[in-house]
Amino acid sequence: MELLQTIWTALTIENVMLIKILSIPMTIIEIIVTTLLFTSILNIKSSIKQKFIYTLTFSIVAIISMLFIPTPFNTFINVIACPILVYSIFKTNILKAILAEIIPYITFFIVSYILMTAFPSNAILNIPIYKLCFSLIMYLLIYLIYLISKNINFSLLLNNNLTNKKKYSNILVCLLIGTTTIFIQAYILGIYKDVLPLTLTFSSLSALLIYFLFSLYSLSRTNKLEITTENLEEERLYNKTLTILYDNIRGFKHDFNNIVQAIGGYISTNNMEGLKDYYSDLMDDCKKVNNLALLNPELINNPAVYSLLTSKYHKATDLGITINFEIFLDLKTLNIKTYDLTRILGILLDNAIEACSKCNEKNICITIRKDNKSNRQLFIIENTYSNKNVDTDRIFEKGYTSKIEDDGKNHGLGLWEVRQILNKNNNLNLFTTKSNRLFKQQLEIYF
Repeated sequence: MELLQTIWTALTIENVMLIKILSIPMTIIEIIVTTLLFTSILNIKSSIKQKFIYTLTFSIVAIISMLFIPTPFNTFINVIACPILVYSIFKTNILKAILAEIIPYITFFIVSYILMTAFPSNAILNIPIYKLCFSLIMYLLIYLIYLISKNINFSLLLNNNLTNKKKYSNILVCLLIGTTTIFIQAYILGIYKDVLPLTLTFSSLSALLIYFLFSLYSLSRTNKLEITTENLEEERLYNKTLTILYDNIRGFKHDFNNIVQAIGGYISTNNMEGLKDYYSDLMDDCKKVNNLALLNPELINNPAVYSLLTSKYHKATDLGITINFEIFLDLKTLNIKTYDLTRILGILLDNAIEACSKCNEKNICITIRKDNKSNRQLFIIENTYSNKNVDTDRIFEKGYTSKIEDDGKNHGLGLWEVRQILNKNNNLNLFTTKSNRLFKQQLEIYF
């Protein structure tokens, strides 16, 4: 009984040291609840291992800063550490990393502000039992918010592949302005909370919060519409591919008897040279069908890359160019930003198509594979070309071009832009070679 009495006395009187001790497990619980909240609302796909690593790492940072770094510098460290850890551990974009800090912070602020009307503010800061009850009730309410958002399937669908830099910047600016406004208003209300009526304070803060949440919801709907548009474009390209593939298969089926009879004619006359030529032409048609079969979003499982390859394939086909695909890589495992990859591939494929269009032999081969020995992923583009004097050492210079005609276009900038992207990424390399027949660009992505 004496032990219980001692514990109760320690909990019910002012005890700053005990509050600091209790803050350690409370910090860990807060980070766990926060992680559940932002991964649910922001629709961040995460494993138990990722959540554990984030919770452990952020808890260590938060506890060390709380115990050894004075206020407000410890808060500043936590504010910086949170989005960095979310970005690096959960492999998400910068926008989601920032929102992963802002949304839980606003939620905690609103809940704690409401609860403080039922608890004396001085008691929360100085008396352990009040601090403990206040924190546990707050974490329970936040956890209930998480359960509600999960059960009603509420989430902000923000695309990880925001390729429009201007729109990306606008989203960040609007987000920062809205958040700053709420913080300033909350700070003012906190200063004058003893003067202003509680209903006015609560109404003002609630109105701002509702406006902010509505803005986030509108942002989510807009982004969802863009994702739907991208999916529809992907389906349109795939339907076009399937239509061409179906027409080719129908053509083979219709001509099957004629093909067999022609082969029989060569065999009956023992004309092996003629049979070889006929077989070569037949295999060319078979390759076209096989290439179309490879243009499948389930095989090329990166929507942006699939859309790019499909559009370039149809562009090349219209120019009478044959494109062969060899794909042996899961594109979900690429160690490169999709935005950078599509820019590089787009430029390289445009150059290959243009060079091929001027040749009698119009062939492009695209190989996507993994080189486990060298820990790299490879995108290899080989094409026939006519200008054998092209200088592979100068093609990446700004303004250099191997094109003879002057059509008013800014030639010589594409590969220079590729070089700028390569310079910004220390795991990328582009290896350029040429032979008498083929020009080769090999993009190397190290992991």
